[in-house]
Amino acid sequence: MDLQTRTGLAVYPRSVVETEHATYFLASTSAGKRLGVLGEAAGFEGVRHSGEVLLCLLTADNAALLREKLPWLRPQPLGLRRSAGCGDRLGLATPGHIRAVRRAGSVAPILAQQSMRENARTGRTPQQVIDEAMWGVFEEGWRDPWGADADHLKTTADIDLCLAAGYTFYTIDPGEHVDNAAHTDSLPVLRNKLPALPWDDLADSPDGLRARYLDRVFSVEAMAVAFDEETLLRAACKYGRAVAHTARMYHHLAAAASGRPFELEVSVDETETPTSLSEHFFIAVELKRLGVQWVSLAPRYVGRFEKGVDYLGNLDEFEAEFARHAAIARSLGPYKLSLHSGSDKFSVYPIVARHAGDLVHLKTAGTSYLEALRAIAGVDPALFRAVLALACERYPVDRASYHVSAGPDRIPKPDALSDGDLAGVLDDFDARQALHVTFGSALQQFGARIRAALAAHEEAHYTALETHFWRHLAPFVGGPAAGEE
Repeated sequence: MDLQTRTGLAVYPRSVVETEHATYFLASTSAGKRLGVLGEAAGFEGVRHSGEVLLCLLTADNAALLREKLPWLRPQPLGLRRSAGCGDRLGLATPGHIRAVRRAGSVAPILAQQSMRENARTGRTPQQVIDEAMWGVFEEGWRDPWGADADHLKTTADIDLCLAAGYTFYTIDPGEHVDNAAHTDSLPVLRNKLPALPWDDLADSPDGLRARYLDRVFSVEAMAVAFDEETLLRAACKYGRAVAHTARMYHHLAAAASGRPFELEVSVDETETPTSLSEHFFIAVELKRLGVQWVSLAPRYVGRFEKGVDYLGNLDEFEAEFARHAAIARSLGPYKLSLHSGSDKFSVYPIVARHAGDLVHLKTAGTSYLEALRAIAGVDPALFRAVLALACERYPVDRASYHVSAGPDRIPKPDALSDGDLAGVLDDFDARQALHVTFGSALQQFGARIRAALAAHEEAHYTALETHFWRHLAPFVGGPAAGEE
């Protein structure tokens, strides 16, 4: 007798795990999803169903105990494998992400990924983000390694909070310590700025810096990286404080982890000016000198990586620069190059795949929320109209912390659209960005309705996600280009 017939429950078939003492599974009930335990259930909190099955709420305590029973439900470091981060602002997207990753075959997924900024706007904790991803892993029966990214960390307190939750991948964001003005400062201004760098934290001095770099040419594969005084001082003044901050964060993390394995990503992408090749070289060499070990690095690339839309810039220029960044990453690591705000950058994926190979990490976040809205447009038009109307209202305010260029006057108005036109709004540049950056306001006002609609139509939601993420992953695994299926 199969489990569904035996228990009378709607069982997710991929979730079923049989061990020596118990069978574990996820079931859909009228009250929501429940963990089912058949057999030895000591420690789990739940109620009996039909006598022999313990039905358990998806609580933090039950999640922690299930991870003890089924170790593959714990996030793990992923190493230098080609990887993709799948941010999920609703806590519902992991099954759709896994279906796309399973289809891709050779991409290691980071299935829990949330920044502190996003946690604040969604009202979630780092522990909730991990647990919700874990339940999705369980539902889909995913047993390969998966990671958890504590994204854009800026303080040691953030590190401690995420360590306690079990994260394995830590993205350090030293953007506030980057001196963007140094990108265009004159040489006399740079000379005046140099003595003020945190030399004690850098375990260095101006004379030591000059001795290591000045008037030297470094070979990186077939490329030469040269440092005259202006190039050196520009790199040091622009990124010196960021390097020092990253080193402090890394050494705190290493001490606090107490031997637990973790991976580090260094992110300087959320800054105003591109990272030159000499600056990338400088950052990597200085971090290594300070004992920092990292698995991926996100420079600020040329062009614009805005939220929710394709790359904005000259693709030939991007390719020429990216190929050189990839050479530096191979030579000074190897480490992966990370694409932040990597969602929907379909025009650059073939370029990145061609030059980085496996040494790439694609980071996505808000695009999963947008595809959830696409599903809602099809199943609950009234709710989608309400979310779009709120986006029109809130965009001028909510855009403040994002690099976006959508025009408020160009966002389609809900009352001008037929029900059949609503899903197409997700393909409109201005609407897509407005919906992307107003997610916090939308979840505050409509979060319960959004989650209820997606729970009632979860296959439509998962299908939208799988289709969208396959478009992201296909160029990296030799699949058809976006739109060719």
